Amino acid sequence: MKPKILVIEDNEQNLYLISFILEKNGYQAIPARDGREGIDLARQVKPALIILDIQLPVMDGYEVARQLSGNTETQDIPIVAVTSHAMVGDREKTIAAGCTGYIEKPIDPGTFIGEIEQYLI
Repeated sequence: MKPKILVIEDNEQNLYLISFILEKNGYQAIPARDGREGIDLARQVKPALIILDIQLPVMDGYEVARQLSGNTETQDIPIVAVTSHAMVGDREKTIAAGCTGYIEKPIDPGTFIGEIEQYLI
């Protein structure tokens, strides 16, 4: 089986779609519905990759990325922001917060796996 991928996403439809695409391609999708749960699961599970929404309850994606990239347990896990934040400067802001990559929503199911696989360790 391919690696575990943590999906931190509060929108049920987006979570379902991303998880479906990952699992269809042999990955184990581990869901988290808010930032705090995502950080806790990242420490427990040690996924190969984290897919992170930016607009989250409890703690936004920027803070999640900062905490994960600043923690020795999780700092080497690539984080890909998958977000509808698509204004000028948003990509740079996510990278500055600690994300490795950036994909705009809505995702393209036909290219999504290829886009995220480039970030896998």
